[in-house]
Amino acid sequence: MIHGRKGAHGVENSSFLREQCARYPALRPQDLLKAIHQSVFGCGHFVADEAEAAARLWRELETVTPTGGPDAERLGGNFGRVHLRACFRLGLSAETLLKLFVLSAREKCGSDLSAEALLEEALTLTRGGALSFGYEEMAAAAEEWRRAGYPLCRHSEAFRAAYAPAYRVVRWEMAWALPLFAAIDRKLAENGRVVLAIEGGAGSGKTTLADLLRRVYGAAVFHMDDFFLRPEQRTAARLAEPGGNVDRERFLEEVLGPLSRSTGVVRYRPYDCAVQALAEPVEVSPAALTVVEGAYSMHPALADHYDLSVFLRQTPEIQRRRILHRNGAAAAERFFSVWIPMEDRYFEAFDTADRCDLILEVEP
Repeated sequence: MIHGRKGAHGVENSSFLREQCARYPALRPQDLLKAIHQSVFGCGHFVADEAEAAARLWRELETVTPTGGPDAERLGGNFGRVHLRACFRLGLSAETLLKLFVLSAREKCGSDLSAEALLEEALTLTRGGALSFGYEEMAAAAEEWRRAGYPLCRHSEAFRAAYAPAYRVVRWEMAWALPLFAAIDRKLAENGRVVLAIEGGAGSGKTTLADLLRRVYGAAVFHMDDFFLRPEQRTAARLAEPGGNVDRERFLEEVLGPLSRSTGVVRYRPYDCAVQALAEPVEVSPAALTVVEGAYSMHPALADHYDLSVFLRQTPEIQRRRILHRNGAAAAERFFSVWIPMEDRYFEAFDTADRCDLILEVEP
């Protein structure tokens, strides 16, 4: 798994600079400045021309040694480095990595104030005498960088000689799911098409992840929320079943069945919670990657229809915080008293997480 830590207000705390110093003892002041720049301002400056960005990636991949070090590392803010060795070690396709890189570059971010806060952290680190350079050298480099307007830095020759850096800066919300991207790429290479289930409890980020896969792969996406039981189906016996509060029979007939038969466009009627009835039919065109997101998607009656499955696992504390933030206190109470206990009963009854191919740990 890939792990990271966030501090107050969802922003990565500055300990990532300490981790950089520990991981790369040969680094120089400009390498810390580079890490600060990447963590604050991201990677938009690298993708003025997508064709050239692709050509650079392909050239660099020809020189990468696929050994040593992590596949991804968390920087501060919202960014991380995905090392090119992941394309060899995990089976991540270069096309997927390029797409993650380009999508990350499109989002504006960062501020001089954030850069200044991290500069102070970097200066503090040099006072302990544990680095290969001291406070005066760091302070001089920081002042020059500040006066120049916080530009992008190159890695030092010492850093390049010691570590041969080869990576792309990617938003961490994407890099976090690197094992899943790699698993999808491997399956696509083998089969040409993949049907993926995204399981997990309320607030774990299933819909957000599905939307990301849509942007990266052009995936067709189906939501289990569209298949809640209609009022007349909600008998005591049905609701007593673990996972009984979705219309899995209709989902199997209208979605998974046609997908397994490759019959072309999938046509179904989503359930509209506002009116508690089925809405007008919608059509979803087939794609190389099809994503089914939602709790109960891995019910034993459905599980055999997927090529790949992932469970988003979160602690109760993270789940509570996310639900409150997303739904507000009044609406959240329904989740805490009804929906989450029903999900937990289903997860426990069918050992859902361990039956999935992958587990991704949800971060704060």
